[in-house]
Amino acid sequence: MNDTRSLFQSVMIYLGALLILVWSAGPFLWQFSTSFQLDKALTEGTPSLIPSPFTLEHYYNAFVEKGLHHYLWNSLVVSLATTALCLIVGSLAAFALSRLDVKGRFGILTVILSVSMFPQIALVGPLYLLASDLGLLDTYTALIITYLALGLPLVTWVLFGYFETLPREIDEAARMDGVGVVGLLWHIILPMSLPSLVTTGLLAFITAWNEFLFALAFTSDSGTQTIPVGIANFTNQYYVPWGDIAAASAVVTVPLIVLVLFFQRHIIEGLTQGGIKE
Repeated sequence: MNDTRSLFQSVMIYLGALLILVWSAGPFLWQFSTSFQLDKALTEGTPSLIPSPFTLEHYYNAFVEKGLHHYLWNSLVVSLATTALCLIVGSLAAFALSRLDVKGRFGILTVILSVSMFPQIALVGPLYLLASDLGLLDTYTALIITYLALGLPLVTWVLFGYFETLPREIDEAARMDGVGVVGLLWHIILPMSLPSLVTTGLLAFITAWNEFLFALAFTSDSGTQTIPVGIANFTNQYYVPWGDIAAASAVVTVPLIVLVLFFQRHIIEGLTQGGIKE
């Protein structure tokens, strides 16, 4: 009886995992297949998952005719700068709130989190006027500052939760050895928090990489426009190049998948360890 129940549970677990995989990977596989099909094949009454004939025309159009590589570079610069600043500022804020004697720290954390609750559409107008007055339109700086404000609350909260799991005896031992506050953060807390740093860094990177509304509002020059805006520019009034959009979407998504797969061990550890109080 127990063997039958264990077998049934195993089957249900694998079936559930398979359904989640199909649900998650299905749209990307279809988009990836679309990028290798001719335009006439995409408008046929019966679509096919297997490209026939196989073509690289859409990738050529995306890179050569529409300059996708320029948008990729812009997104890479903005996303990396945003991630670095989020980790630097977020780790300092989380360390101060977690390990130092800060009064009302949970109130401060609530205020920090509440900043991210405002809908973006309500912020884009005032921020556009501010960026215009400061002469920051069509610059990386406007996007980096905005994305920093978007990603910092989450980074601070996640790092704070992880820092709280680290034993306080570490701080006492470090002080006995003559380690100061900065040394405690740099040489002890941050190395022990690598999984959480990787997790929050990826979240900040993905947020900046995929953001569309602010990038659309703050940039009008292809020299500073990011990937989501660049892909939106592929369309015109009378024609939507679905194959070119699919090719660009596949190119944009693959780096994120590679990053997640490469750092998956740190991501899982970072997401789970924060819920364990030692």
